[in-house]
Amino acid sequence: MTSQHHIVSSYDQELTHLKNIINQMGGLAENQLDRAVEALVKRNDEIADCVVRSDQKIDDLEHEISGLSVRMLALRQPMADDLRTIVSAIKVASDIERVGDYAANIAERSISLSQYPAVQGLSGIARMGAATRLMVKDVLDSYSERDPDKARRIWEADADIDQMYASVFREFLTYMMEDPRCISTCTHILFVAKNLERIGDHATNIAESVYFLVTGEPLTGRRPKGESGDHEPLPHLVDS
Repeated sequence: MTSQHHIVSSYDQELTHLKNIINQMGGLAENQLDRAVEALVKRNDEIADCVVRSDQKIDDLEHEISGLSVRMLALRQPMADDLRTIVSAIKVASDIERVGDYAANIAERSISLSQYPAVQGLSGIARMGAATRLMVKDVLDSYSERDPDKARRIWEADADIDQMYASVFREFLTYMMEDPRCISTCTHILFVAKNLERIGDHATNIAESVYFLVTGEPLTGRRPKGESGDHEPLPHLVDS
């Protein structure tokens, strides 16, 4: 067996390992999001605390991907498809890490919300959470399957999440206007909705990375945005 064969075999193993770490990282982020929304709806601090404490696992995997990618870029000097694979992995890992961060933020808000009386209207948040989780799952599948058509569909579906966010925002703004006593509670919930909307944006980023990875071309056209993409509802609802 030649030395060149060993080099090629080792390189292929590194690329496969990179993809596997992305898949593992994505699975963790998807589960974190699901449990964060569950904690919110069920007012379960134990689940929420588990989500917050588990966020470090996703961060550690991103660091592993970053280190492996930099080493491969330096030592392998990849070209064409392999170069896109490595660069895309770095970008996708960064977006997945942000999904995990937002899931942890939702869990932290859930813990805060459990100190207040329960409010009506969480069904809209639950639907938005389910739609966002499905979007994350589908985009991670598109990465694993190298499916550019699925990636484009997810890219186009971001407008649906924006519309849900706008609907939730209007609903809870109405509650705040009708009963000022619920302003603190509703503000926490609006932060949760904004976190979900941002997760949708990061899923869309991953879709763009997948499309470029497979085709070598960027997704063309203006990124679809729903109603919430046209304005920022409240200046204090910023990323945390």
